[in-house]
This record gives sequence, structure tokens and C-alpha cells, in this order.
Amino acid sequence: MTTLLLLRACRRPNTAATYTNGYLRASTPNGTLDRRLASTEAAAASVQLANSGDLVGFWQTLSNSTPVAYMQDALIQIHDYSNLPWWSSIVLSTFLFRGVVTLPLTIYQQKITARIERIGLEMPALVEELKREAAMARQKFKWSDKETLIVYRRSIKKQWQKLIVRDNCHPMKTIIVLWGQIPLWIFQSVALRNLVYMLPDPTTLQAQITATEMTIGGFGWIPNLTVVDSSYILPVTLGLLNLGIIELQAMTRTRPPTRLQNIANHVFRGLSVVMVPVACTVPSALCVYWVASSTFGLAQNMLLLSPEVRRAVGIPKTQTELSQPYDQIWLKIQQRVKLAPQPADKPTTK
Repeated sequence: MTTLLLLRACRRPNTAATYTNGYLRASTPNGTLDRRLASTEAAAASVQLANSGDLVGFWQTLSNSTPVAYMQDALIQIHDYSNLPWWSSIVLSTFLFRGVVTLPLTIYQQKITARIERIGLEMPALVEELKREAAMARQKFKWSDKETLIVYRRSIKKQWQKLIVRDNCHPMKTIIVLWGQIPLWIFQSVALRNLVYMLPDPTTLQAQITATEMTIGGFGWIPNLTVVDSSYILPVTLGLLNLGIIELQAMTRTRPPTRLQNIANHVFRGLSVVMVPVACTVPSALCVYWVASSTFGLAQNMLLLSPEVRRAVGIPKTQTELSQPYDQIWLKIQQRVKLAPQPADKPTTK
């Protein structure tokens, strides 16, 4: 602990340039920093090797980007001010960033989706009225069937656009979460990778101190966050959490899924499985972040199913909203594991 406090006291950008490698070797009784500095040449060599490929060069550019640099500084500041071990500060920062960025965007997205559903209920009456007007115009102006159909479709599109403008719910806004969540996930993942590998500059004192702290900043079976989780507990947990998010969305859907939705579900299930071997090859610090992020996502989706919570955050009530979502989820789980009778198939109409 005394060594860590000394290392944190030394983490000052203005004084970092005054230290030399010889001083660092002489000032650490356990030789931990010495071992980290011994790997500096290897890290620098890997950086030079990265420049040889276009794809790896892209990741090198991303690693040196300004958003990633800000994220690295934020992670270090949260760790220092919270005085928590690195694994705890990673979890704290994940919940903090997602609570500030993705949670408000998710609430806004669900508001837009609810508004679109509500204006969809107004369309049948408008469609019938437009059909009558199109039939009257066809007789009055002697239009052909093709001309009448063109005018009719234009009128429907115009009425739909008016409703969208009235309620400020353009369908493109339903993907707003992706514009916040994906960049946040990428920047924080790359920032943590940089901290583990002392990038972008392995020779700075701050990079060496942070990497050293991470070697003893883990927990339980992974005391060292710079190595992979050889027990595979975190990677498997990550896969289960991601599958849980997908299945939760499928179980709470009140309408039969479309063909596109079924394809999307299968794709995301496949990606969840693929992430398990990927997580087995990255430092544990990244696994801790990914698991924390998926845990937040699952809890967020569960919370926003509650009608009381939805009213509290201003999401309009819709016909497809579940009045007792948690009872339905539990029933669906029982049906999947054969503990409850399967729902009867609806009779098909000929």
C-alpha cells in the first residue's frame, strides 16, 4: 500500500519528464517497476510492428486519438479520487459513463418508439378517408387505376410525415442509442487496453505507474488485470449476460417477430457466443469492463420494463406495453425449461 501511495504521488505530468529509468529501478524495493520497464522495449517494438499493416495501423490511430486520450485521463482520475482498486474503479466508471450517456438515450429512444406506435393507431382512420377521397377524385378527374394509386400513396406518405412532425418522432431517432453506446464502448475498451500496455507512449512515468497498479489491482482469481482470465469465468459470464439481454427482448415482445427480427436475433446470439473466445484472449481489465457494461445493460432493460418506471421517466403508455412484465418473463422462462405448459397455438384462418 505504501508503494502504491508513493506511485500515485509521483503521477504528475509536469514532473514525469524529470525521472529517469535508473531512478525508477533504484526507488522500487520490490522491483515491480523494473520488470515493467523491462517490457517497455517489447511494447515499443510491438507499436513499430503495428505500423506495418493497414488494419493494425487503423487501431494505432484509434489508440492515439483524442477521445481515447480523454477517456484514459478520466479513468485514471476516477481511480485516484475514488481510492478504489482498479477493478472497482473500472466498474464504477462503467456505471457512471453508461448512466450519463446511454441511459438517457435509451429513455429518449423508447419515448420515440412509443410515439410512433401511438400515431400508428391514427393511420387506419386516415387510410379509409384517403381511400374514399381517391375514389371520388378518380371519378371526377377520370384517372386511371395507376394514377389513382400514385396519388393515394403520396397522400398516405404526406399524412404520415405530418404526424411524425407533429409528435417529433422520426423513425431514425430510434437508433440514437447506437450513436452513443458504440463509440463509448470502443473508446473505453481502447483506453483500458492502452493503460494495460502503456500506450501510446510506454516511456512516460504515468503509463508505467498505471500499468504497475493494474498488476495488483484485481480481485479473487484474477489479482493481475494485465493478464487473461485463465479460469474463463469472466468470458463465460460475458456471453451469458449478452445472451440474457437478447432473450429478455425476445420474451417481452408482444407481437410476433418479423423475419428481419428473427434474423437479427440469430446474428446477435452468434456475436454473443463469438465474444466468449475473444474475451479469453484479452487482459482481464477489458473483461471486467465488458462484464460490467453488459450487467448495466441487462439491469437497465429490466428496469425500463416496469410501467411505474416508464411513467416516471415520461415514456407514454402504449397498447403493447406489458402490465406485469416480470410475471411474463418468469412464465416464459418456465415454458422454455418445460416447467410450465406451452402456449396454445392460434388457429390459422384460411
